[in-house]
Amino acid sequence: MLVKTFGSAVYGVEAINITIEVNVSMGQGYHIVGLPDNAVRESLQRTESAIKTNEYFMPRTKIVVNLAPADIKKSGSSFDLPIAMGILGASEQLLEYDRLKDYVIMGELSLDGTIQPIKGALPIAIQARKEGFKGLIVPLANAREAGMVNNLEVYGVEHLRDVVGFFEDANSLQPVIVNTREEFFGNQYDFDIDFSEVKGQENIKRAMEIAAAGGHNAILIGPPGAGKTMLAKRLPTILPPLSLQEALETTKIHSVAGKLPENSALINKRPFRSPHHTISDVALVGGGGTPQPGEISLAHNGILFLDELPEFKRTVLEVMRQPMEERRVTISRAKMALDFPANFMLIASMNPCSCGYYNHPEKECTCPPGAVQKYLNKVSGPLLDRIDLHVEVTPVAFSELSSQQQGEASSIIRERVIKARELQAERYKEHPGIYANAQMSSKQLREICVISSVGEALLKKAMERLNLSARAYDRILKVSRTIADLAESEEIKPEHLAEAIHYRSLDREGWAG
Repeated sequence: MLVKTFGSAVYGVEAINITIEVNVSMGQGYHIVGLPDNAVRESLQRTESAIKTNEYFMPRTKIVVNLAPADIKKSGSSFDLPIAMGILGASEQLLEYDRLKDYVIMGELSLDGTIQPIKGALPIAIQARKEGFKGLIVPLANAREAGMVNNLEVYGVEHLRDVVGFFEDANSLQPVIVNTREEFFGNQYDFDIDFSEVKGQENIKRAMEIAAAGGHNAILIGPPGAGKTMLAKRLPTILPPLSLQEALETTKIHSVAGKLPENSALINKRPFRSPHHTISDVALVGGGGTPQPGEISLAHNGILFLDELPEFKRTVLEVMRQPMEERRVTISRAKMALDFPANFMLIASMNPCSCGYYNHPEKECTCPPGAVQKYLNKVSGPLLDRIDLHVEVTPVAFSELSSQQQGEASSIIRERVIKARELQAERYKEHPGIYANAQMSSKQLREICVISSVGEALLKKAMERLNLSARAYDRILKVSRTIADLAESEEIKPEHLAEAIHYRSLDREGWAG
């Protein structure tokens, strides 16, 4: 007897519906076809144990399981549950097997029939609704995540017997109800850290505000203990909140990577990813046999923080150059090419030299001649060109550290940032996919960042003195446009340009000795 069940395979951040055809007929042996990987091939052993443990019988005749379309590679253990239901239906142990056609079923089976969590429940639910299925059956741990999708009945199950019971009695399970608005707005502004805790460093806070307002990449250069990491970690507290569309995009990526917090339905805060400097290039940009999103995709719509930038391998840093420009990364394999979104703000930090005390106001640098430039050269020029703000961080004086005066709260800075982003949203409303000044194209730059003759002379002098590249010229104009937006100025004034030029520290002549 032939029975069909339906599952889903995740490729990139999208899902494709898979038809699981199970045929029990005369003969001997169990066969699974349709380009399964090893985890899928092993499914029949797990399924057999789960079926027998729960006092159902495994047919001793020939079983053929086909995963269609057969030319797409299937991977992972989440096909266990639909295969088990197909076997129970084809062996006539499941009386109401006609109802199987209305549901997408996914889950990994333990040997005792317990159902383990899967990856990618959100894109699977979105695809199930798109294909017109009545409902989705997933492990209980993934139910709230999948329940974010409207107009689809989502059932969370813990055991094989729960699924069998549901198809024998539709009222045995209740669909999961998730309040999307409550999940989204619940704790958007609930942070454990705040800019008010930072003593001094007003100029660095200003640079962080500009970076947040325009979506600009930034690098913090300073000696150990000056507060670079502390400042970077507080940047998410002043960023505008995620829109619902951005939250869904971000949740899909984390769902596919299996990085969603337990029992979480939606990521409603901008991600902050801080990989260790020993990370490989595949782990950073994504890849693997079955391509998975890397750190730059997990930081989509948020921040990628690279602490001690020169300590990262050169090859790791170089693979970021193209994704930083295109805001996505394409992973190509012999039989597939997958796109992962990678629209992130890069915030990096580094010591000015090997010993860490070059340009320190009190401690003397012990590096030999040329060592500072050699240390800086670990980070390539093209990568530095893609970083809009170069900010020097100096140690905080004792008088400021011991001060009882509170700094400006993140909520106040965030209001200014949101106001600047609203101006940009209005400016780019005819340009889909662009929401901040940092994303302007060269054509838009010429139209939007018009400067006066005084500003042009100032910029020309800076270009000649600092020997800046064409890309650095564009970066200065973009940053000056953001500074003007924070000042609620329609035009870019010379003082806005001067401040933007000030944030190109590493381009200054003689900076590295």
